[in-house]
Amino acid sequence: MVLHDTDDTTGQPTPARTGLENLLAEDRRFAPDPEFAAQANVHAEVYSWANADRLDFWADQARGLLDWATPFTQTLDWSGAPVARWFADGTLNAAYNAVDRHVAAGRGDRVALHFEGEPGDTRTLTYADLLREVSKAANALTELGVRTGDRVAIYLPLIPEAVIAMLACARIGAPHSVVFGGFSAQALHSRILDADARVVITADGGYRRGAPSALKSTVDEALAAGSGEIVRHVLVVRRTGQDVDWTEGRDLWWHDAVDGASDQHEAVAVEAEHPLFILYTSGTTGKPKGIFHTTGGYLTQAAWTHRNVFDLKPETDVYWCTADIGWITGHTYVVYGPLINGATQVIYEGTPDTPDRGRWWDIVQKYRVSILYTAPTAIRTCMKWGEELPSARDLSSLRVLGSVGEPINPEAWTWYRRVIGGDRTPVVDTWWQTETGAIMISPLPGVTAAKPGSAQVPLPGIAATVVDDDAQPVPDGAGGYLVLTEPWPAMLRGVWGDEQRFRDTYWSRFPGIYFAGDGAKKDDDGDIWLLGRVDDVMNVSGHRLSTTEIESALVAHPAVAEAAVVGAADDTTGQAVVAFVILRGDAQTDPETVGEDLRAHVAKLIGPIAKPRTVLVVPELPKTRSGKIMRRLLRDVAEHRQVGDATTLADASVMDLIQQGLATPSTD
Repeated sequence: MVLHDTDDTTGQPTPARTGLENLLAEDRRFAPDPEFAAQANVHAEVYSWANADRLDFWADQARGLLDWATPFTQTLDWSGAPVARWFADGTLNAAYNAVDRHVAAGRGDRVALHFEGEPGDTRTLTYADLLREVSKAANALTELGVRTGDRVAIYLPLIPEAVIAMLACARIGAPHSVVFGGFSAQALHSRILDADARVVITADGGYRRGAPSALKSTVDEALAAGSGEIVRHVLVVRRTGQDVDWTEGRDLWWHDAVDGASDQHEAVAVEAEHPLFILYTSGTTGKPKGIFHTTGGYLTQAAWTHRNVFDLKPETDVYWCTADIGWITGHTYVVYGPLINGATQVIYEGTPDTPDRGRWWDIVQKYRVSILYTAPTAIRTCMKWGEELPSARDLSSLRVLGSVGEPINPEAWTWYRRVIGGDRTPVVDTWWQTETGAIMISPLPGVTAAKPGSAQVPLPGIAATVVDDDAQPVPDGAGGYLVLTEPWPAMLRGVWGDEQRFRDTYWSRFPGIYFAGDGAKKDDDGDIWLLGRVDDVMNVSGHRLSTTEIESALVAHPAVAEAAVVGAADDTTGQAVVAFVILRGDAQTDPETVGEDLRAHVAKLIGPIAKPRTVLVVPELPKTRSGKIMRRLLRDVAEHRQVGDATTLADASVMDLIQQGLATPSTD
């Protein structure tokens, strides 16, 4: 993905310096922090071991990190490729590994969860508390007829019962399908139907931006659409106290069914390849894909990455991942990874700005959070709000910062480290997906000199590289497609009920190689930089331009807090660059010239071919409640089409504001 300009003297195309090259022209690497230096040799040996014998490495992690009811004897069966079988002849239980064994080892008094509700209510659950609650919930589900292999849909806010429900399902071997609490009735209906879920666990509502939002009514609507024919029971947590409709014989209050159940329950040992959960992700056909993960391999990689990427010290750390459980990050790095490792963690129900924009930093200060894992979108939002809010809190407890969900631009990376980390903490920039199940590419604290904006290197035991159109590895300094060439323990096992879609989506572009659609670049050191999805690469006058690279260039301007770039159809160039930007609150800009200033800035950093045709200053970007920017809606606006479904946005009114602003864009 190399951009070209024209040589002024010859008129011939010559390589133009990319935005990444400009950003790296000065030495912006951060040396390993002295606190972590002692680990460098240890991890170097781990890399050598994994490179020499990948299967032996993963087998050792599986035995060391998990308790097995039946020890496995075979590490990997790849004979049915692309469907892998890891540790297949072993048996275990996910909930036992996450809860019971810590209590049995005398760690029952350790705090498992510090819950912070958006209204300010709090709860603290130790591992012993969690064992009792999960056991009672497992007994209640069994009483409702849920058996090993049955699917259970979970539609809850981020409250302790959400974690308890997931673990209760795992305890009886019932795969859970967690649906994000911001999804519509139609989205919930389709997921219940596809998974054939027999029980739905929900709440009357949850708190969001200072007000209760309804959940039970959405479930009722989803079931009325037809999926009610397969759902036997709806288990409802009382969270907000708001009125709900009730169907006798189907609906039950959580406190009636669970609180009186026995707190004694023996976890069901399942085969390592038994499905643990289904998680639906967007599909290009419009029908969501039910990605499913199994037990043994997923738990192994979840536990190893959580422990090592964040340098977890379970006895002393307080860990906080800001993700909702409706996403894979919440599954792996809120529930299974941290609890298997015996961590103490924070879960927070609300948004970063409720009741004010300092809420996150109040939580860090209150619980003395030492590891913080969040999304670049959230980091850039906090940048937009300024340094005063975090600076007014005591964040000295933080020692490791993490980034997840999308490529992070170098400016946000350095702000995160400087303002939030006090210029003393390492930042681990992680790449992975719903499909990979766990972190695949990331620096490790104390091992590598971190580069702002680069995920850098595959973790031990992971075979990731960048290839060209012929599936050949590209040289350092070149770009192409990010692929995985060997199976890994936490990999998806398929698309629920549609194996052909699994093969077509992930294994057909390069036979025998996993490719999910991400473009990437290797720098001159061979480190990997994510460039966004290939379908987010624009073709402008024959030049392939990365939206991520142009966004990074825009955010590098001192006036810009956030940016999103899309390609719009253009009669002359095929596609044209359209940029949506949010300005910093303290930006010193002239509204009449800001668009031209930003276009010139992009041309300087990347090249004239990358200049946006249109720059639109907006008050906000369309984001889901998880913080993901919905670029398809921006493409609708850029091409003057009717805006598509916006029901999953955190604030649907944002699209009205954007469309109103488009009437007076900044253009040539």
